[in-house]
Amino acid sequence: MANRKELFERRRRRVRFHIGQVSAGRPRLSVFRSGKHIYAQLIDDTAQQTIAAASSVEQAKNGGAKTYNVAAAAEVGKLIAQRAVEKGVKRVVFDRGGYLYHGRVKALADAARQAGLEF
Repeated sequence: MANRKELFERRRRRVRFHIGQVSAGRPRLSVFRSGKHIYAQLIDDTAQQTIAAASSVEQAKNGGAKTYNVAAAAEVGKLIAQRAVEKGVKRVVFDRGGYLYHGRVKALADAARQAGLEF
């Protein structure tokens, strides 16, 4: 039986393989979730460059509320979408990594969609 880390890596590889099949030159919106924060990056894989980034760490520095709940993830989603639109990016591919599409990851994705990103 595989342990939790191996199952996570298996899901991550499966998601990344699927993204490689459908990306068609679109940037990748990558999500990393830790115990205290959530991070989002917009990555251009062809140029191997980060276009924009946002995280709940910025909220913590500004004296915001909790950084590890669904509301904080939604704020990060809005922020990454605003920065992407400023750079002229509207269509992206969502890379949830090995995380389930639930809770903070889902809140980030929904907020990014509402703020103008298409995926």
